[in-house]
This record gives sequence, C-alpha cells and structure tokens, in this order.
Amino acid sequence: MMQQYLRIKGEHADTLLFYRMGDFYELFFDDARKAAELLDISLTQRGASNGKPIPMAGVPYHAAENYLARLLQLGESVAICEQVGDPATSKGPVERKVIRVLTPGTVTDEALLSEATENLLVAVTYDKTFGVACLDLASGRFSVLECDNEAQLQAELQRLQPAELLHPDTMSWQGKWYQRGSIRPRPDWEFASDSGSALLCRQFQVQHLDGFGIAQLTRAVGAAGAILNYVKLTQRSALPHIQSIRAEQGDDAIQMDAASQRNLELVSSLSGTATSLFSTLNTTATAMGGRLLRRWLQRPLRDHELLQQRYDAVAELQALELDELRKLLRSIGDLERILSRIGLRSARPRDLTRLRSALQSLPELRRHLQDARALQPWSQNLQDFPELLEMLEQALVEAPPMLIRDGGVIADGFDEELDEQRQLAAGATDFLHQIETRERQRTGIATLKVGYNKVHGYYLEASRASSAHIPAEYQRRQTLKNAERYIIPELKTYEDKVLQAQSRALVREKWLYEALLHEVAESLTPLQQTAQALAELDVLRSFAAQALTQNYCRPQLQDSSGIELQNARHPVIEQQLDEPFIANDLSMDSQQRMLLVTGPNMGGKSTYMRQAALLVIMAHCGSFVPAQAARFGPIDRIFTRIGASDDLASGRSTFMVEMTEAATILHNATAHSLVLMDEIGRGTSTYDGLALAWACAEALLEQNQSLTLFATHYFELTESIGEREGCVNVHVEASEHNDSIVFEHRVSAGAANRSFGVQVAQLAGLPRPVLQRAKQVLVELEQQPQRAALSVDAAPPSAPASNLEQASQDAIEALQALDLNVMTPLQALQWLAQWQQRVKADD
Repeated sequence: MMQQYLRIKGEHADTLLFYRMGDFYELFFDDARKAAELLDISLTQRGASNGKPIPMAGVPYHAAENYLARLLQLGESVAICEQVGDPATSKGPVERKVIRVLTPGTVTDEALLSEATENLLVAVTYDKTFGVACLDLASGRFSVLECDNEAQLQAELQRLQPAELLHPDTMSWQGKWYQRGSIRPRPDWEFASDSGSALLCRQFQVQHLDGFGIAQLTRAVGAAGAILNYVKLTQRSALPHIQSIRAEQGDDAIQMDAASQRNLELVSSLSGTATSLFSTLNTTATAMGGRLLRRWLQRPLRDHELLQQRYDAVAELQALELDELRKLLRSIGDLERILSRIGLRSARPRDLTRLRSALQSLPELRRHLQDARALQPWSQNLQDFPELLEMLEQALVEAPPMLIRDGGVIADGFDEELDEQRQLAAGATDFLHQIETRERQRTGIATLKVGYNKVHGYYLEASRASSAHIPAEYQRRQTLKNAERYIIPELKTYEDKVLQAQSRALVREKWLYEALLHEVAESLTPLQQTAQALAELDVLRSFAAQALTQNYCRPQLQDSSGIELQNARHPVIEQQLDEPFIANDLSMDSQQRMLLVTGPNMGGKSTYMRQAALLVIMAHCGSFVPAQAARFGPIDRIFTRIGASDDLASGRSTFMVEMTEAATILHNATAHSLVLMDEIGRGTSTYDGLALAWACAEALLEQNQSLTLFATHYFELTESIGEREGCVNVHVEASEHNDSIVFEHRVSAGAANRSFGVQVAQLAGLPRPVLQRAKQVLVELEQQPQRAALSVDAAPPSAPASNLEQASQDAIEALQALDLNVMTPLQALQWLAQWQQRVKADD
C-alpha cells in the first residue's frame, strides 16, 4: 500500500495528497506533518520506513469538506485520491487514482466557495506588454485583456482579486503587483501563444479565434492557454460549460487605478465595516445577481446606448410588483454555479432539485415580465424547458439525500429495472418476519428474533438461557455476552439475494443519475443564457428598489464634457445617518473644469468629493442616482488622491505613497477624466507642501484639463489658483459657537478663510492645556507680519517702471525686504529669474 501511495504522491509532489483508506482520507510523511499543523489535527505514526515510524494524519471522509475549505483558504492545493477498484476482486491494495486536484482558483464545490464573491483563476504573462486571462470556473466566465504598463496591471489585479494567479516561472513576480491569493509559477511553454490558440480552438470547436475578437491579443491568448491547460490538469474532466471567451477593451469601461478602487470603497470599506457602495446598493435576490453587481461596480460602462437600455429597464421595473419579482428570483437560486457543476459532472442531487425549482419558476417569471417592453432584451432570453422539467420532476424524489452514493435519489416509477431491484430488496421485511414467526414456533423460544448488521449480515439471535432449545442445523455465527447469533441455510441464501438486489439497485441508480446529468448538459448553452439574463434582471430589480425607496433620479447622459448635479447626496453615508443628509450641487464643464474646495476638517470636503465619483460610477452601471437631477458627459477614467498610509514593506513612506499616486494622476489624466485630489502636500514641510499643491493644481487645470475636485487647507491657492480661468472656489460652511465649531455640511461659492483646526482638535478630545497653548500660538502666528518669501508681493510688480533706474531701485528695496532664512534655494532662484526678466523688459 505504501508503494502505491508513494507512486501517486510522486506525481503530485507539490500538493497535499488525501489518500482514501476506508472511512478516512489519510496523509503520510511531510504531508501529514503539514496538515496536522494547518488543521490542528492529531499527528500519529504507522508502520516504518527506513527504520523510522511513518508520520500519519487523517480526516473522516464525510467531514472532509470542512478541512478542504480551510486548506484552500490558506492557499494550499489538495489531490483527492479515491479507491476505484473493487475490494472484493482486488489482489493486494485496492486500485486508487487521483480523480481531482483542488486548488484555490479551481474550486466549484458549493461548500468550498463563498456565494457572495467570484473565485477567479488569473494568468499573467509578459512580453513588452502584459497579457492577462481570467476564468471563473464556477460559472464558466472566461475573459482576456492586455495591459500596457505595470500601473494598468496592478489596477486590473486589484479589480479581479484572484484566488490563484499563474505566471511563467522565468517571470520575476513582484509583490507590488499583487500579494494576496496563491501565486504559482508554471513552465514557460504553457504561456506560448501558438499552443494557447490551439487549445482555445479545440475548446470552442472553431478553426480560428477571429470571431471572439482576441486573435491579435497574442500575449493574452497565451495566458488563456495556460489557464485552460491548468484547469484540465486539475479537473481531470471535460469543460463543456466554458463555451466562449471575450476581450475586455480599455475604452469599454471607466478605468480606475488600484488606489482609486480602494479609496472609493466600491466593494469593501477601508475600515472593514459593511459600508461600501456594494453593500448599500445590494438588495439582489440571488447570489449570482450579487456577484454581477460587484462586477458592474468595478467596471462601469461607457456605452451610452447600453446604459440608456438599463435606465429604461429600471424605470419600467419600478411599476411592477418588485416584492413578487424578488420572491420569484429567490426561487431560482444560484443557477449559474449549478450549471457549471453539471457541466463538470460534479453536481450533487440537490443541485438538480434546485434546477428543477428554477425551471418551475420560469413560466411565472416570464408572465410577470411579458407586458414590460423595456425588459424584452432580458425576458427573450428566459426560455422555458418543458421537456427537461418533466424529466427532472419524474426522475428525482422530492428531497433527495446529499450524495448519490447512498442511493434514494431516483424516484419510484422512473425506471422499471431499478423498481424491480428495489422490490426484491424491500420484500425482505415480510420474508424475514415470516422466518422469525416460524422459528419461534418451531423452537419454542419466544425471544428469538431476526437481525442484521453490515459485518455478519442476517442472523437469528437467542439468549444464552435458551441455548438448549437451539436446533442442530443452526450454525453459530457470533457470541455475545448474554446472547448467541446463528445462521441457517435458508437465511443465508436470502441474504445473498437481497444484498445482490441492493447492490444492483445502487449501481443502476448511479448509472441513471449520470445519464440524467448528461441529458441536462445537452441544454447547457440555453440554460447558461437564461442564468445570465436572470442575474442581470436581479441587479436591475435591485436598482429599481433602491430608486423607489431612496428617491433616486434617472441620470441624463450628454456628449459634451462635464458633470451637473442638483441636490446630490452621498449614497452610502445617507443610509447610515439618522438625520436627513445635507444635499449639495456640483457643476463642472469645459469652461469650469476645477472646483477648489476649502473648509474645516470634518466639514464634509471628502464626502462632497467622493459622492461625485460614486454617482458617476452608479450612473455608468445603469443605476439611478441620489440627486434631484444629474447630467454626465463622457468620463474615461476616475483618479483619486484621498488619504494615504505607509507602504513600509516596499520602502515607501506616507508622503512617498502620496506623491506616487499624484504622479499617476498627472501622467494619465485626460480632459475626460474625473480627478479627486484631497489635501496634497501634507506629508512634508509647509513650504514644500504648498509648492507641490500649487504645481499639481496648475498642471491639472492647464495641462491635463481634467474635471477636478481639489480640496486643500493651503488658502494661498484660493487666490493664486482659484481666481484663474476654468477654476472656481467653493467652501464647506462651518461656524463657531461658544468656542466650538458647528459643521453645516453645505457647499457654497467662494473660499473659506479659516480651517478651525483647534476647534476640531477639541472635538477629538485633545487635553485642555494643549488646546489653550495652541490658541495662544495661533494668535501669535496670525499677528506676525507676512513673510516676503511666501507673499505674492515678493514677486516683481506687474506694472512696468518708467525707466531702468526706477527698476533698479525697486529691486534693491525688494531685496532688502527678503527673509533669506525662510527661503528655499528654488524660491531664491525663481525670485532672481523674475527680477532678471523685469530688468530686461525695462531695458
């Protein structure tokens, strides 16, 4: 047996081997040590190898799923080795083989998956640009894309959050791209585009990939081939539910870099609480609808025609009975994953009963939507499957057991041969009762009874006190403390007949079950189309419910650049508050591209900025938005520079992270990008911070020309930048009352003149002596004369002097006013250059 184990283990050296022995999966040697530590199970010993005891650990097969789930969450892979031979006919160890390899990215079992999130297997390869392929094996969704640079790759991996990531073993994987999940190097040849193209053509049964629009994406095709090869290696079966592959183009959706996805808290909050945009909008009835909503939020569309179609659907859904529609959708269940397990032939009996329930609900659902014209693109894909439904209703019992191995899944009357074998086995009860009655009368032993167990089969049991009355033809089978068990030829003959009938019935039932899976798989394509339509209807119904209950408005899409919001509200914070949310307007277009936002900390600047981005995302998913009116022009990207934290593992301070994010924005933002810049320059000295904020604001306004919300505490910017063409000063209102601050959360025109920092510190609980000293220092600082180095007046006068002599005199006076102790070398050089230009002009 150990020779057999070692041979199989040699084929799966990097994988934990669950080796079936009776009612347990056993692990040996290093696998046993590792599993004992990871699963907190007992480590024992058995036999010896090279004179040393063999470490051994095991888990019961009926509880294996719980242990497998824990190992997969830890990033481990497990090979399941089952007995495939017949113990009755085997000589030596029963034949065993690995029937499946479970890895974090290839799991499809219901018990091992989270129904709320996708479980993605991603492959990445590189040759001047990055090729990326992504497969959700549990649904069959397959996609590819290519990234021009590392920032794009990082953004895509942040969006996808792969459970398992494959890359060529010669590609040096850098943690800064992605650090979570299980990361596995694979041989380089698996990523070759030629072999990848051939694999994909065989999978989809086509001659070329032109019809999928991916033929030119050679690096992505290579990554897709690596995924397909890996999945076939682990699943050991065909993959009929993977029927298509699509290319994701950069201009199809609004792009968001990794930092922006985190900062906007689209699907998870930075604090770990359930306050993300997803958790706020998600009232879907099905798990597949919830997963689709996540995908829509992470990849908002730019196709105005498709978005208008979704708006029409949401508007029409509001007129329907949404509660009844939700009830019907709930009865559908997670059809998407059920169909995948059917395609992989790993579906359990209850998967088929859930499919039966879904098919029973479809006609009523179609009737519910038949008069809604805007819903026709979805209702047309909701097909009825009367023949398939009839077969499932006839074939399956009402509530089958979890597994087919125990039988009792196929209903009586479905198959004549199965019914015959079951009747033979069921007839044992009457026959055994007849034997028991007859033998009691013949022996005179009133307590004699017929029994059965798996070890000894059928027997006659009598107490030891009555042993003198036992007939000679009784053969002793087992001795107990106070009883004896016997067998008679008649009982032995019938036992063989009954057990053979039970065995034949179970074999027949398993065969019928496999045939049933095959019949359902024949309709896999239209069933998957139906599941996709149901998931989209579920999300649109969720949008409609939110629009009704939260008073959302339909967005207007326009061709001209800009964003116009009237009485807009933050969708997440609004639902967290007990009091009404203070709504605000926002207006940006090609003539008013930047809003310079000032005001106190805690006053609502970040809320005002974030809500603009969240409403853009909601509108470009197809949802109505929390506002009285909303108009959106073309948006290609969303960038945020909001908050920052150390990335010490990569050697980056808070300020370095802040500057890196700012650099990404300045290099990539366009005139159609929405940019949120919050408090740039805080991580360095006052002068450096002001200079950087000044320069960044100038670049965004004049070079990138993006739609920008720029929040700052540097009030110098309100005069230098806020007064320029294309920029408008706005502020969040606050007032001081009884030496404390009152936040009004209302955005008004003009710049703020105070930050109320000391008052906010008081609300935070700073000790009173510290607050008193801070107020004293603040008064002293405010009373100091303005330093020439930071004053606008330090620049040369704009009006030309009458002659060179006057200009020279002005220069001398300006030089005398300078405080060189507070000037940086750059400021001194700039001052000198300005005066040189002035003197040349006057000359």
